[in-house]
Amino acid sequence: MANLIQRMFGGTPAIVQETPKQGKQVRRFTAAIVNRLTSGWFTTTDSINQELRTDLDKLRARSRDLTKNNDYAKKFINMVVANVVGPNGFILQSRVMSNETVEDKPAADAIERAFYAWAEKGVCEISGRMSLAELERATARAFARDGEYLIRKIRGTKARNRFGFALQLIDIDKLDTQYNVAPGNGRNQVVMGIEVDEYRRPLFYHIYTSHQSESNQSRIREAVPAEDIYHDFIYENPEQVRGVPWMSASMLTLHHLGEFEQSALIAARKGANTLGFIVSPDGLPPVGDGGEADDAPIDISVPGEFDTLPEGYDFKPYDTRYPDTMMGPFVKNFLRRASSGLNVAYNGLANDLEGVNFSSIRSGVIDEREQWMTIQSWFIDSLLKPMFREWLSIALLKGEITLLNGSTLPAGKLDKFTAHTWQGRRWQWVDPLRDIQASLLAVKNSLQSPYVIANQMGVDLNDVMADIARANKEAKSLGLPEFTNPTPVAEKPKLEDEGVNTSP
Repeated sequence: MANLIQRMFGGTPAIVQETPKQGKQVRRFTAAIVNRLTSGWFTTTDSINQELRTDLDKLRARSRDLTKNNDYAKKFINMVVANVVGPNGFILQSRVMSNETVEDKPAADAIERAFYAWAEKGVCEISGRMSLAELERATARAFARDGEYLIRKIRGTKARNRFGFALQLIDIDKLDTQYNVAPGNGRNQVVMGIEVDEYRRPLFYHIYTSHQSESNQSRIREAVPAEDIYHDFIYENPEQVRGVPWMSASMLTLHHLGEFEQSALIAARKGANTLGFIVSPDGLPPVGDGGEADDAPIDISVPGEFDTLPEGYDFKPYDTRYPDTMMGPFVKNFLRRASSGLNVAYNGLANDLEGVNFSSIRSGVIDEREQWMTIQSWFIDSLLKPMFREWLSIALLKGEITLLNGSTLPAGKLDKFTAHTWQGRRWQWVDPLRDIQASLLAVKNSLQSPYVIANQMGVDLNDVMADIARANKEAKSLGLPEFTNPTPVAEKPKLEDEGVNTSP
């Protein structure tokens, strides 16, 4: 190679170092490359449960602290409670059918009457402090803040109600994260307080009878059978046994943002005052600071006035740059980041509607509502459906569900009477007029069912129609116009043999 260069260009060739042939290039994920730019990006191959054994208690404690002391974290928890459960809680709608097309309305009404009698405050919850709707809100607050919820079933006379079934909401702190037992020698595995079989199906929950902060003695741990417990969380990993606080991804952002705003507030308060340092020409202490008794101290912090300094003394003001014009955009940027981690709209979390137009807020609201409805669906499958079936089974056996004529529903038809749906909280339309017109057009053209439209509004169509009929009947009896103007059903034309001439 060197001789070839010399013949072509002449002169003494420079020393050329030939690079040896390299091996075949291998494609890789750039995010997995370790170099000086990614050396601080720590990774782990531990299982999710191993990570939670180490971090769950700290995550939960910090999540609770943020909920108590951070404005935005408190707002997020309130957003979850308000949007997932709402003011009225989830609405039970019994769907008992006599056959495939005919609803068994007397039985459905009897079940709903009995259920809402049980759902009242002082009945369904064992302490007597909460109604079912309040229990749902407390549970939503728990699984958003702690990542999971824990409810114990109370049956029989201990339930303290005529239905023989009640619920007890338990602080998840009582489920010991540090209690872990390896399987073997006839022992089941215990993962963070939950005893599981070989398929990770819960068998027992090892729950402390008291909270750590409430007991000065060694605490007692009780093994509660899994069939007596409602415990669940939103899964992020297939073999996950405990839940992760929902704010975990945004926790540091919210914490540092809160600390920054507090520091900025203190700096702004200093900037609102005239602060500074008194400088003497010879470096001696200021007059009145350890000098003679008759020396009057220099006080320059009285609002609206300055003292006259002694001869030779100087005053150097301390200036702070806060409030700063860049603070607003900085806080917005961090709140947008936190909102992404919390999966909520920035405008709702920050209470900031500046620069929002109809299109942008509609898009953000629709996306966020889809998230709320996803959580509602999980909560219904996780707690409300199994809870209703167990309540119904016990109530039927005790003969507490009766028709208006006094007869009781038979317990042998449990599967028939179990048919039901839950209606979660719904919201007002962003543009009510246009959305209602679109819904009516979809129903008119057989593109949508009136039942689906009613469910989207958070109401039961059967109840709506019954209320309309009752209102129209009452208005007619008082000589008032009806509230609706239904399209009359076209009469069937009479045929020729019925006395009508149909010839041209």
